Amino acid sequence: MAEVNNKNNDKRRPENNRPRGKREDRKPVDDGLVKLMVNVRTVQKTVKGGRTLSFSALCVVGDKKGRVGIGTGKARETVNAIEKGFNEAKKNMITVNMDGTTIPHEIVMKYGASTISLKPAKQGTGVIAGGAARPVLELAGIKDITAKNHGSNNKINTVRATFEALKALRTAEQIAANRGKKVEEL
Repeated sequence: MAEVNNKNNDKRRPENNRPRGKREDRKPVDDGLVKLMVNVRTVQKTVKGGRTLSFSALCVVGDKKGRVGIGTGKARETVNAIEKGFNEAKKNMITVNMDGTTIPHEIVMKYGASTISLKPAKQGTGVIAGGAARPVLELAGIKDITAKNHGSNNKINTVRATFEALKALRTAEQIAANRGKKVEEL
């Protein structure tokens, strides 16, 4: 059998070398977005011939300037699941209404058994959030916030609750416009 020399499979090429570091998963993409993989799970399905393994990846994408998106991907291999998750996250991006470096008002959002409460904080406070809520808030560009997770700390539900809470935020100008009033009248 003749051996075919394929340049795409050459592992020594510089574009195939990935940087090795502590925070390899937080790298900027060419479109200005920062990708972050929150969770990868192994999922098993029992079929007649035995068990089939697949992987589920939870991914967050943001530009740290007010836009953020989340996505999940599922595939037979980890790399494909992560790629699908990032592609879905790019499609689901929203613009977060912010008041300077924090959020305009307090909000509580429930998704599944997870409940998250977000509170605005003074400038210089930082992101006080635990678990899976922190990456969503950081990649959205929020610098000062206090978040508390109640109920289940399932990563998927926590990320979705945080995302829905950020989507539901409204500024005083938006509320006044909906009511047909001026901001001073509120």
